[in-house]
Amino acid sequence: MQQARTEIAAAVEPIIDRWKGEEGPLLPILNGIQRELGHVPRESLPIIAEALNLTRAEVYGVVSFYHDYREKPAGRHVLKLCRAEACQSMGGDAVAEKLQKLLGIRFHETSADGAVTLEPVYCLGLCACAPSAMLDGEVIGRLDEARAEEIAAEVRA
Repeated sequence: MQQARTEIAAAVEPIIDRWKGEEGPLLPILNGIQRELGHVPRESLPIIAEALNLTRAEVYGVVSFYHDYREKPAGRHVLKLCRAEACQSMGGDAVAEKLQKLLGIRFHETSADGAVTLEPVYCLGLCACAPSAMLDGEVIGRLDEARAEEIAAEVRA
């Protein structure tokens, strides 16, 4: 456990040092850690808290509030499905069920082969093109079950 903490500390301390002198450094630090490691390890929270003179609870509160911060690395592909009302009213629930079945995972899970992580989001701003999704940062509008099959095949390839 000490070795893991040392490795994490070595990875996050330069990021903390880069941002801790700025105004409001917590979010840039968390963004930097996630960008560098692919997630914000729980073991990094006390290191961040100590450096910024915050409590662990304050840091954890921010990490848990923003859904884009992950505690574990994501899959090679990240698929975000909009779960907001507009998308649900246009068939989003059926598409979500289809994708979960095709991928063999539920929301907030990563496939066993590490190919894909499935995440719910609550509005991608594509309400006029509902239902919508985002695959690896690219938005997809007018998602239907046929396109869901294409996406599942693409992330598995």
